[in-house]
Formats: sequence, C-alpha cells, structure tokens
Amino acid sequence: MRRHSLNLFPQISNVGAFCTLIVANLSYNSFYPDSIIDLNHTAGEGQHGVRKRKGLKIGAGLIVFILIIDFGIGFYLYDLAIERNVKDFLSGNQDLEVSAEAMNVFTEGSWKDWVREQDFEEWKMESYDGLTLNGYYLEAEKPTNKTVVFAHGYLGRASDMGLFGQYYYEDLGYNMFTPDLRGHGESEGDYIGFGWHDRIDIIDWVDKVTDEVGEDTEIVLHGVSMGAATMLMASGEELPKNVKAMVADSPYTDVYNLFAYQLERMFTLPEFPILPTVGLVTNMKAGYALKEASALEQVKKAEVPILYIHGSNDTFVPTAMTEELYKNTKSNAEVLIVDGASHGESIILAEDKYLETLYGFIEKYVD
Repeated sequence: MRRHSLNLFPQISNVGAFCTLIVANLSYNSFYPDSIIDLNHTAGEGQHGVRKRKGLKIGAGLIVFILIIDFGIGFYLYDLAIERNVKDFLSGNQDLEVSAEAMNVFTEGSWKDWVREQDFEEWKMESYDGLTLNGYYLEAEKPTNKTVVFAHGYLGRASDMGLFGQYYYEDLGYNMFTPDLRGHGESEGDYIGFGWHDRIDIIDWVDKVTDEVGEDTEIVLHGVSMGAATMLMASGEELPKNVKAMVADSPYTDVYNLFAYQLERMFTLPEFPILPTVGLVTNMKAGYALKEASALEQVKKAEVPILYIHGSNDTFVPTAMTEELYKNTKSNAEVLIVDGASHGESIILAEDKYLETLYGFIEKYVD
C-alpha cells in the first residue's frame, strides 16, 4: 500500500510561519517562566507556585503546538483532495486497480472513438453562485422524449460518461446530456464539491434540458462514483416532476465517512482530531461541511426510484456503503452487486447483467 509523506507547512505558507512564531514564543516562555512572571509577586509563592505556572505554560504550549499540527494537516488534506489543482496522489493506489480487461476498455475502448465521432452541442449555464458551467448535449438519431443526464466521477470529465451514454443512445434511443461538474473539465470552480453543491447544479441542468428539449421529456439521472453520490444528494431535494428514475453506480454514503475511510487506508491516520479540522477548513474555503454532504441523509427523503450498482470487490468506495444507502432509501429501490468487480468496473466485467438490470429498471418508470 502506497504511503504519502505529509510535508505540512509548505502547504500553508503564511499560516505556518505565523504559527511557528507562536510556538517559538510559547516554548521560550515555558522554559524561561521568569521572563514573563512578576518576580516580586512570585517570590511569596515559593517554588511550588513557580513550578505550577511553568507546568501550565508548558501544557499550553503543547496544546497550541498540537493544534498547529492539526490545522497544518487540515490545510494539507484540503489542498490534496478538495482544492482544484493537479492531483497525482491517487497514482498507484491499489484500491483503484482494475482488471486488465477493464483497463483496456477504460483507456482504449471503442466508446472513446464513438464520443469523438458525435456532434455534441456545447451548453453553458451560470450556477446559483455565479460559476460558468459547461455541459454537452447529443440529440438522439430519432425524435424522442427520453433523455439521460449523467454525472462523472472524481477528477473526471463529461466525456468519460460516453462509456455509458453509448448504450442509452444506441440501445434505448435516448438523448444524452453530460456536464463537467464544478471544479472539473471546462467548468469553473476552484474546489471539488464531492456532490453537495453539484446536486443543485444537476437540478439546474435538468431544468435547462427541459427548457431546451421540451417539457414532455422524461429524464433518467445516472452517475458513477462521485457522480453517483451527486445524484443521490439531489434525490432528497424537490426534483422536477419529469425526473423518472435514478442510477447510482459505486456511490458513497457521505463525504465525512468516505474521508475517514481513506484517511486510515491511505495514510494510517485517525479520524479524530484531523477530520473535524478538515471540515472547518472546507467550510471556510468551499462553503460546505463534510458531514453535511450526505447522500445517506438525502435518500431518506427520496421520492424518485433508485437503482444501486456496486462491485463486490470495491475497496476504494466500500460496497457496504451502497448496501447502507439501499437499506435507508425511502423511494422504490433496487440493488445489483456485481461479484468480483472493483471500483466502477461493473459495466465491463458484467456487461450483460448490468444492462439487463438497467434496462429492466428503467422500463418500470419511464413510459
């Protein structure tokens, strides 16, 4: 298992320099208490009082030092996982290893040529908080009132969903729309929302699709990994009436528990006190809380039917997360666990079963 070295203070520059000065000052005062204690006052206290004060100052210095380290890690992890920047920390992650068959399809599959050959329309939309978001629409070969709206995974982009879109387009005759989520691809945004702010963007995209394609269009929402969590987070909101079904492939329950799992698995670091601090930093810089970003709480309010899909061998986003989501879903729900599949490769390792389940589910809810 690959481990990463935490080089904290270069990540927080001015914050780190400021905190270092505090530690230095506290350390000096801790070991040289007479420099800050009124000697005339302490003379009457005796050595016991001086030792007590010295102990308190050492303790205070230690607490501040621990807090500085904690916030250093918090800023580092925010920069690592959430800030929009070049990311290579997942390179070589064993939890993301897939079969040779799946890797070949992901990187060299015919679906990539299919995407390049299509004449997608580029759409733009202003988000609720003023970002310009990009999306891509492909009209079906024959007139239809059926449209699928996709959401890609972490560090992905709109075109990634062509792997799934080809089936909807060719087999079902659907229109397809696939956006770059905020902080990804051609969309603006300086942080990754892990689905929470994206849920509002998806609903706004659905409204735009409806305006452009027609009020009679029936919509299926289909997401993978972070995109699946995005859709589930949207499920607890008041969705437009023309959203008929939802597909969540390899979702997580909530951002906090996903981070806790990855923190231990990738870095062997404890959840506390690190994650509460990462949450504070995220709230301050990105405007959402890790525990707030919960697909689990949202599906408890869901009205839209949901199909869950997950690989039994997924160790990047544990299969148990989908099982928990399924058990807590308020609306009609089904689940497909694909034996032997790792993260996101169910569509490849069990294509026939995947499509049979997907098409059967959609037929129940889309006229």
